[in-house]
Amino acid sequence: MRVPRTFIFVDLSGFTHFTETQGDDAAGRLLAAFRSVARDVASERGVRIAKWLGDGLMIVAMEQSDAIVFSMELQRRSATACAPLTLRIGLATGYALLFEGDDYIGSAVNTAARLCDAAGAFEVLIPSDQIEELPEGVRIVAHEPLVLRGFTEPVEVCSVTGDPVLTDRNDTGELWTRSPFVM
Repeated sequence: MRVPRTFIFVDLSGFTHFTETQGDDAAGRLLAAFRSVARDVASERGVRIAKWLGDGLMIVAMEQSDAIVFSMELQRRSATACAPLTLRIGLATGYALLFEGDDYIGSAVNTAARLCDAAGAFEVLIPSDQIEELPEGVRIVAHEPLVLRGFTEPVEVCSVTGDPVLTDRNDTGELWTRSPFVM
């Protein structure tokens, strides 16, 4: 089944070097802090952590605006929690094949992964032709086209920047969001 989604790939840049110079215990503490921040932001923004990728992760969002706000908020919070390391983020929107019920295959997935690889420190990249409605407080900055591994043509991209206006999300339509102990 093909489903429309926005995919986000996040990489904790410099983790291998950090592990080498600071040791496994320090790396473990930093990774735990990163994952804690990612879980908190994902929960608050209504996106799903599809999988952990060592020092990175893959996120799936129903709405592109939620993906953008998640990415920017994760960048902001991780700047402190993960210092001295930085994040690189790539995101792409499109249809993907839901594979075996828990994985996704498709161009949007591949594009997001390759944009993450190409992103610089504290950079969020998105294909220019995929930008939908930007969240309040967010803007895009033109970026040079990128030649991404596995793609035949350069991809026109933008860098997402700004300070998104955060709004509370209360999805009371889903049973899992309700606590049985709250009256």
